[in-house]
Amino acid sequence: MKKLLPLLTCLSIAACGSDSADSPTPPTPPVEAPELKADICYLMATTKGEMTLAIDLTNVPVTGQNFKTYADSGFYQETLFHRTISNFMVQGGGLTTGLVSKPGNDPIINEASVGISNSRGTIAMARTNDPNSATSQFFINVLDNPQLDASSSNDGYAVFGQVVAGMDIADQISIVATHTTGGRSDVPVDEIVINSLTEISCPVN
Repeated sequence: MKKLLPLLTCLSIAACGSDSADSPTPPTPPVEAPELKADICYLMATTKGEMTLAIDLTNVPVTGQNFKTYADSGFYQETLFHRTISNFMVQGGGLTTGLVSKPGNDPIINEASVGISNSRGTIAMARTNDPNSATSQFFINVLDNPQLDASSSNDGYAVFGQVVAGMDIADQISIVATHTTGGRSDVPVDEIVINSLTEISCPVN
């Protein structure tokens, strides 16, 4: 898998050792991850089409509120999907035309330990190698990416929402022609712009 930097590092999962036979401490049973909530929804209009995003403010309150704050302030308008990797993810929310960085708010804590998996269609926070460095940038998983989940060997990437309509648009974004420019790799040759992000009523299941 390709290495994704500076805002998303593609992690590999190392095999975890088991307790020895004479260990007095039984292994900790796995904790069941919560289901993603659709506490607030947004219609994201891009130059490739529209996606409906459902954001979880219940299970990942810091991360969900962080996205909501940016969205409600209009921050994401005219930012780019500036990195796309086929069969992996599409990343955006922090650069404007010409790959100019848009200053964001203070970094947030990493809530990946909640346990929600980076499965296809989920939205997670991009970050540097510092687990608690995420600001405005996010990515949409176009395949199941369990290697990005928190585990005993890595801090993971916090999932805070999912695409509930328009996932075909994310798929289209993931396969556009890319190049390396301005010191960044996997940049779409033709800019993909987030035109608007508008709060809407969440779809009824």
